[in-house]
Amino acid sequence: MELTVNGHAQPLSAIASDPAMPLLWVLRDGLNLTGTKYGCGIGACGACTVHVDGVAARSCVTPLAAVQGKAVTTIEGLAPGGHPHAVQLAWLTEQVPQCGYCQSGMLMAAAALLARNPRPSDADIDAAITNLCRCGTYPRVRAAIQLAARQLPAPWPPALSPHRIADTTAGADGAQPA
Repeated sequence: MELTVNGHAQPLSAIASDPAMPLLWVLRDGLNLTGTKYGCGIGACGACTVHVDGVAARSCVTPLAAVQGKAVTTIEGLAPGGHPHAVQLAWLTEQVPQCGYCQSGMLMAAAALLARNPRPSDADIDAAITNLCRCGTYPRVRAAIQLAARQLPAPWPPALSPHRIADTTAGADGAQPA
């Protein structure tokens, strides 16, 4: 069995042989990627959030078998090449962390949200970021995600209006130019 973590193939034969083992323990104990935290063990708190094929997933309840052949990204892989991700910079600007325990999971959930919805509303953020923060920094988390969204390049192509777009090449009578 092999696992791709942060862009690198990881043979798991010496690390984990049980396909039911939670991904969290493979990452932390087997691969020494300790940025992903253990919080609850039941997928409720989000401290263990990683990306599986770009989608936020709670690694404490994700069995190893479920990620076979998929790309896993941890907080250690969020900023490849040493260039911080927009959410990491926004977290610092908005002074989000207090105790910091939930932050890696929050950052991973925020990055996944922005990857699928580059211009989220506050309601979108509240629906997507279900991680628990015992310090209660939720308003700063929301502000940081909005800041990161503004700093990311605009999505292309831009979203089109559901209304009919006029053909600007046609003449006033609707005829196409020759």
